[in-house]
Amino acid sequence: MSRKYPVGIQDFSEIRTGGYIYVDKTHYVYKLVNESKFYFLSRPRRFGKSLFISTLDYIFRGHQELFEGLYIHQKWDWTQTNPIIKVSFSNISHKEKGLHQAIDDSLDETAKKYDIELQANFNSGKFKELIEKLSIQYGKVVVLIDEYDKPIIDYLGADDAEAGIAKAIENRDILKSFYSILKDADPYLKLVFITGVSKFSKVSIFSDLNNLKDLSTDANYASICGINQQELEQHFIEELQVFDPEQIKKWYNGYSWGGPERVYNPFSLLNFFSGDGYYKNYWFVSGTPTFLTNLSKQQQLYDFEYKKVSPIELEAYDLRELQVIPLMFQTGYLTIKEYLVEDDLYVLSYPNEEVRQSYIEKLTNAYSSNNYQSVRVLATEIRNALRVVDMRKVENIFNTIFKSIPYEVWQRENEHYYHAIVHLTFRLLGIYVESQVQTSDGRIDAIVQVDNYVYAFEFKLDGDAETALTQIKERGYLQPYQYQNKVCIAVGLNFSKELKKVEKLLWEEIKL
Repeated sequence: MSRKYPVGIQDFSEIRTGGYIYVDKTHYVYKLVNESKFYFLSRPRRFGKSLFISTLDYIFRGHQELFEGLYIHQKWDWTQTNPIIKVSFSNISHKEKGLHQAIDDSLDETAKKYDIELQANFNSGKFKELIEKLSIQYGKVVVLIDEYDKPIIDYLGADDAEAGIAKAIENRDILKSFYSILKDADPYLKLVFITGVSKFSKVSIFSDLNNLKDLSTDANYASICGINQQELEQHFIEELQVFDPEQIKKWYNGYSWGGPERVYNPFSLLNFFSGDGYYKNYWFVSGTPTFLTNLSKQQQLYDFEYKKVSPIELEAYDLRELQVIPLMFQTGYLTIKEYLVEDDLYVLSYPNEEVRQSYIEKLTNAYSSNNYQSVRVLATEIRNALRVVDMRKVENIFNTIFKSIPYEVWQRENEHYYHAIVHLTFRLLGIYVESQVQTSDGRIDAIVQVDNYVYAFEFKLDGDAETALTQIKERGYLQPYQYQNKVCIAVGLNFSKELKKVEKLLWEEIKL
């Protein structure tokens, strides 16, 4: 297609003057300005936060020509402009300069642009002075803070974990002091808009700013970033005539931060439309979550589908005791699937196929410590073996996966690792898989449907394969599938902790 997609472009002017597709979000700006003054928004990386900040920047600087044809064009008083203090923590070189100096340089740069001399020699004092002087000379100030948490999250998952946490806490305290002046600066401010990826430090950093309105799970702002279904159908008519809308939805839709509306990942969607037509993991591979998969292993978590959590759990963040599920939600690897009003609980799960498939693969590789062959490749080989009922090959592949686990790790956590790898491998198969299926007579470890076959797997750890096979037959695990004109096969598998391998695998075709 000849259309131009703004993949990775965060500057509003470049999009509008460069002939790129733009999905109008300016109605949110109008709504924000007329409702309140202090805002916070949490969204995952590459979801359009920086572009929204850029949009605010150009509106308040009065660039009317860029907004022709957009919602806000006829509703805004373009004769009024405001001075802007914009700090993007992804661009101020805080690692190279140190956070104090990086903030200092950013404030000095803004002061120079407005021909203002600053006397204060520390961050918060300089910030306060700059706001007051700008307001007196040019009118009420708009403060735009992008990626407020970057100086914190950059140090999580460091090789030296203790040093990383210590640096994150140091930077958190610097930021707390920096933002502390905003509340008392209210008379000089027109708007404060702060974005970030996560909220694990929001409470402590903004504790003095108790009038900060959090839009992160506000249903009225669910589509402030990302692309909803209506926007997709309005702006991408040509694309939806070429590509399968249901497959696009399956792979890239599904994000929700409160309320029923779901949005598409804009980075993945635009990459897909500008690519070769194959469904790929565009967003996921742009920032591999090694820190999260390591934390998942550490907390012995591997099943993240349809997990119930309380709102308090999603807001509870302690840098010294990080919890993986709240972090996965904030960073976009989990999303809200449902809100249970009576119980006041959220149901979280993977947002779509891109994230589900990619995170499971990454986590399975982390559990198996397999540096030589992707578990996805091995799972694909299991699928191919099941298509031809080659159970010896299935056995050999499982042994290959378990063989890569370091001996000392296996000896310490063999049962957990066993269950985790079996579950994750089957979830990764990419065919119709039901893992841990509840029936009236018990729980099946896994049901796998492929081509003309349905397999029921029962796994034993230091038990025996005969017992596993008998359990499938006696409890009738395959009965619901025997009327689908498919061959039903029971598979009993026993794994030995001592040998770290499949000790015995038995299978039998079950007939009506």
